Amino acid sequence: MAGLRGAAPALSAWRGRSGRRYVVGVHELAEPDLAEVDEAVVIAVRRDDAGIAQAVSIAASGRGPRERLHRNWLARARQKGATEMHVHRLAEGEDERRAVVADLAVDTEQASA
Repeated sequence: MAGLRGAAPALSAWRGRSGRRYVVGVHELAEPDLAEVDEAVVIAVRRDDAGIAQAVSIAASGRGPRERLHRNWLARARQKGATEMHVHRLAEGEDERRAVVADLAVDTEQASA
């Protein structure tokens, strides 16, 4: 998988409880890439033995330092087995990002970083 720089990421989609579909770019869960994420919804993902994606944490990230995802979010996601981050960039504004997080959250840890 390519990082946020360079080649275009693989695309996938998640469906929320509302039935809405959210298109995401699939990236390796890496700190340098995480630092580049702003104004997005980020889903930390692990894969089961069959290769099925499972969300382990969902967070809304903004431009400001207080809204950015933090290293502790990354560390917690890795502890839960996450190896990928799925990034949804089409939500406009903080309220819409929070709504997407709420729609996608089922039994995963939610964060508003």
